[in-house]
Amino acid sequence: MWVDLIVEYVAGFAFGLFIFQSLFMKSMMGGTYWENVRKSFVPEFISMNFMMAGMAPVMSLLMMGRDMRAMEPTELLFWGVMSLGVMAGFALAYPVNVWMVAQKMKHGLMTERKPGSRFEVGEKAGESAGKMAEHEDHSAHGHQGAMPAHAAHDAASAAPAPHSADHGHSGAPAMAMAEADKPHDGADKSKPAGGHAGMKHGGGKHGGHDGAMSTDLTRPQLAAVGGISVLLLLTGMAAPANFVNMSLSARDVGGAIMPPGMIMDRDTPGEAMRDMAAVPPRFVTATYGLDKRGDQELTPRIEDGVKVFDLETSVIRWQILPNVSMEAFAFNGQVPGPRLRFKQGDRVRINVTNRLPESTTVHWHGLVLPNVMDGPARVTQMPIGNGELYRYEFTAVQSGTYFYHSHDHVDRQQALGLYGALIIDPATPKDEIPADHEYTLMLQEWLKREGLTYPAMPMEGGMPNYFTINGRAFPETDTIKMKVGETLKVRFIGSNSGFIHPMHIHGGPFVVVARDGETLPPAARYKADTVNVGPGQRYDVIWTALKPGKWMIHCHISHHTTNNNVETKGGGGLMMHIDVEGDPAS
Repeated sequence: MWVDLIVEYVAGFAFGLFIFQSLFMKSMMGGTYWENVRKSFVPEFISMNFMMAGMAPVMSLLMMGRDMRAMEPTELLFWGVMSLGVMAGFALAYPVNVWMVAQKMKHGLMTERKPGSRFEVGEKAGESAGKMAEHEDHSAHGHQGAMPAHAAHDAASAAPAPHSADHGHSGAPAMAMAEADKPHDGADKSKPAGGHAGMKHGGGKHGGHDGAMSTDLTRPQLAAVGGISVLLLLTGMAAPANFVNMSLSARDVGGAIMPPGMIMDRDTPGEAMRDMAAVPPRFVTATYGLDKRGDQELTPRIEDGVKVFDLETSVIRWQILPNVSMEAFAFNGQVPGPRLRFKQGDRVRINVTNRLPESTTVHWHGLVLPNVMDGPARVTQMPIGNGELYRYEFTAVQSGTYFYHSHDHVDRQQALGLYGALIIDPATPKDEIPADHEYTLMLQEWLKREGLTYPAMPMEGGMPNYFTINGRAFPETDTIKMKVGETLKVRFIGSNSGFIHPMHIHGGPFVVVARDGETLPPAARYKADTVNVGPGQRYDVIWTALKPGKWMIHCHISHHTTNNNVETKGGGGLMMHIDVEGDPAS
């Protein structure tokens, strides 16, 4: 950005001085091209300093504000910000230009050349001046008669030169060019008054003639005004660096739109801004309503004894409530991604094709596998670029509850929906802890502001306002149907990326039977009614339906059971029901 400001200044000053003023206005000013360059330099320098002092902070602070599309010339917002900058520059530069006109340093654009006025130029200027003088003399003496020669001479001498219009910035009243007719000028007195003859082009003063446009400013006064303009320029150029990172360019931030309230100071790098930015709606490839469910089990195909799963990432619009949708990153068009289920000892191959506008990888959370298959970007593999495919292949040596998620731009991609359940059944069925029902429950936080979706994070501007279980917020979450006396295995998966959720089940305690994929021995199992599910953690619990009715599963942080701080039908967010039927007396 700081380079852009310097280029703006140099280019604007050079065009104004060498092209617009000295070249385009040369015929109006008279004299040679380089004479006009020399005479225009000081006023142009002062004017440009004031202009840029107003433009620079407006451009910097607005272009590098929340909506950084303002840095992209292909965006309409860019031109709006530029227009505001020009307005601010004009407002600051206008008074000093008026002052320079008043001090005879500049001519004006706004002088109206009415016939017969003292501003008239051309061949009839002397004639008009003579008529005006005759009229004034008649009015003063109250009689008609020939105008004395000396009066006609003085009136004609008051007519301005034909080239008294300025070349560009300012507007001073035209000055009487009496010097043009005085003998000591060395002028040819045979030429008619009011013409060009005998007029010298402004002795070093900007845009004028000897005597007529010579300013009364002293050198210290001129130096003071020039110094003030330089001080304002430096302040306008440098002050924004206290608030924004002036070393960033449009390429660094990529037209990002930041969440409201995010702190972006002079130390915030462009990469952080890109990771915090809203998902551009133009990248959405598909839109899904409430009839589309996430966490749908994906059936593999068998190739030479290997179970093969195909995953594809993309940007979708995912509905979490009747009137609330998120721009999400998804596996196979669903949030959470499809459930991958296989047995301990299986050889599996997972083909991941990336259709995101950025690179990605996949990490198989908690699994023991070859390092090259682990998934961290630029650690064990190069990121998967847009349109590329990467094959992960390994043998499942464990059993239990696991999950998979992005491991490139992890602060962003997992928070936008790139995760899914990975269930590995034990090789020996008797090692599985039985239950009448089973439900896998994945948690996530979302941030939706002003119609845009941002990755939710525990930082300024990134705090979530929506929460989902398996991609839905209450009251659109699932209801589990049971009968009194039946058991339910709940697999809590901490697919959430930034917060801890104390998950609680009403209607009696549950037994924690596994943690992080490892089955606890009977002696280590324990009863609880709440478990803190942190990012990446997994808990398998067995809950027994003791009484009929609607029993809630919910996060015990109250705010997490609201939708944008609003309760609907008794709650919202991380909340669902277990509907138990049976004899009330039981």
